[in-house]
Amino acid sequence: MPLIKSISGIRGTLGDRPGEDLTLSDVVSFARAFGNLIKAKDWGNKIVVGRDARPSGPVFRDLIVKTLLAEGFKVVDLGLATTPTVEMAVIGEQAAGGIIISASHNPIEWNALKLLNNEGEFLSAADGQNLLEIATHQEKGAPSIGTDQNNLAIDNSYYQKHIDSVVKLKLIDTPAIRKANFKVVVDGINSIGGLIIPDLLEKLGAKEIIKLNCEPNGQFAHNPEPLEKNLTQLSEAVIANQADLGLVVDPDVDRLAFMDERGKMFGEEYTLVAVADYVLKNYCPCLYQKASVSNLSSSRALKDVTEKHGGLYEAAAVGEVNVIVKMKEIGAVIGGEGNGGVILPELHYGRDALVGTALFLSALAQSGQKISEFRKNFPDYHMIKDKIELTPGINVKELLKKLQTEYQGSPELVKISDIDGLKIDYPDCWLHLRASNTEPIIRLYGEAKGQRLISQKVAEIKLKILAYIK
Repeated sequence: MPLIKSISGIRGTLGDRPGEDLTLSDVVSFARAFGNLIKAKDWGNKIVVGRDARPSGPVFRDLIVKTLLAEGFKVVDLGLATTPTVEMAVIGEQAAGGIIISASHNPIEWNALKLLNNEGEFLSAADGQNLLEIATHQEKGAPSIGTDQNNLAIDNSYYQKHIDSVVKLKLIDTPAIRKANFKVVVDGINSIGGLIIPDLLEKLGAKEIIKLNCEPNGQFAHNPEPLEKNLTQLSEAVIANQADLGLVVDPDVDRLAFMDERGKMFGEEYTLVAVADYVLKNYCPCLYQKASVSNLSSSRALKDVTEKHGGLYEAAAVGEVNVIVKMKEIGAVIGGEGNGGVILPELHYGRDALVGTALFLSALAQSGQKISEFRKNFPDYHMIKDKIELTPGINVKELLKKLQTEYQGSPELVKISDIDGLKIDYPDCWLHLRASNTEPIIRLYGEAKGQRLISQKVAEIKLKILAYIK
């Protein structure tokens, strides 16, 4: 697969094929470009660096640190660190930005540089585009300024600071969690989550923590995306240990999913729904509004629970940075994405599996229910995630425009949105189509309370698309 250079950073498979792999030269080039962007923005001269446990991480770390030092920056190296920990460290250090060395849920043969601005958030579209232009036009070759090791600080303190900051939140009900005597199986995918999630659970008062794949050696025991098809080992462990629940994160710990006591998935879409219901129920007017935000491809269940509590729900284009922009715009108290990403602005603006875990367990403990019973408290939707392969040369924007024109006249239509592909809302279901940034495909998402209804709607629109592209 070709090297992916986007506004959020650079990622790819490891190797030495220019333009095909993420090469060591690419790592140096993008680290320099990021430094030059920071200089142009005048954000400061300190950059925070952290990495997940992939075996390629230490080599990437050394290259990035040496490059930044050579460019005259001060570097704070967190070592093994979650993505949200790096985000919080940028804020804590009042740094100019951050670099997270992680390919998130991608397999072991991938790695990436994820880039943060001076607010500990992913780069805006404008800044990301500026970065790509800098990377394209900057001079080739090694940096000219000598490295100064005095400008490098090794700081492991943010690991514990992150845990402590979560536990201290007023919404976290540690006494209730302790009283619930939870037995939890944690699948840490052999990355940093295998360390920090058990330590968080211990601080919260979980009775017993059973560790599965928690050695941070980067040798992923299964496909690292926290989806049901990849989690048979966790399911078996929950049942075998008669645990109250299972918990899994991705390698950089910004996504979170739960499993019930029967070894069945709680539903990745419902991590955010359950947390939002709890936050909105316990809402205390302060800096934030009783409002929630998710992206256009996330479950309608979030809208339902928000309105149940008298709050406002808004949808944003897909992508964490877009969700955060919308959250700030309306002052939302909670937000995130349906892939298990929870954003609590009271802590920081970033998807954070630690705060998601603490909020979820607080809600579960207060309910007094088994997790399978707890799931029944929320609207039950059926979602389909599909894709349509396209022949090269198909103009996807034009195709979606034709579909929009056709559906615009439908008498049963509630709302249509083109801020990110095409979202078609009906009273009882919705469809969302988006062009992939990396493959010649259209991603198709749909949801309804009935499996039959959404299957029918998805089949109908796929037929229309196929008719257009013939």
